[in-house]
Amino acid sequence: MTTLGLIRHGVTEWNYEHRAQGQTDIPLNDEGRQQAELLSKRMSNEEWDYIYSSDLSRALETAEIIGKIKNIEVKTDQRLREMNCGLIEGTTEQDRVSRWGHGWSKLDLGIESKDEIVTRGMQCLMDISDRHPNKKILIVSHGALIGLTLKKLIPHIDTEEHLNNTSVTILHTGQTRWDCELYNCTKHLNIERYE
Repeated sequence: MTTLGLIRHGVTEWNYEHRAQGQTDIPLNDEGRQQAELLSKRMSNEEWDYIYSSDLSRALETAEIIGKIKNIEVKTDQRLREMNCGLIEGTTEQDRVSRWGHGWSKLDLGIESKDEIVTRGMQCLMDISDRHPNKKILIVSHGALIGLTLKKLIPHIDTEEHLNNTSVTILHTGQTRWDCELYNCTKHLNIERYE
């Protein structure tokens, strides 16, 4: 049985500002680094064999903080990047309404389609799973990529809840489908637990 631990990166300043990050390379802020440190402490008590990450710095730094404590080298895969948000990258909702009006989401602004994101995410996760059968693999990526891919991978599970920064979702290969052991868990952010 192969196990995937899907992790959303730590928080950034653009998360706070509600800006569309997309594939713009925005780093973690101080809180995001603290979240990643707390996550790494949680992971120190768990067995994992490999770590893969998006090559965008907010995900890669999150992965490297975990990799350091686990003594696992992080491998990057560009397919794990966040959705390409086209012309709206760096903008807030208010910016978008000001520039393109309330119907901005119906315009062709170069935004990667949900189908494209899911295809990319599924191919990447299947390739990693096939490469490491019966292993435990952490994958650090982004909210839209993980969220949309999960809807396809585990349609029998309610995945409507917004994925929190540094949340952990654990999947196992099953006989006919993937099973979800844990969804959107951030218990590590309860600091007292690790002090």
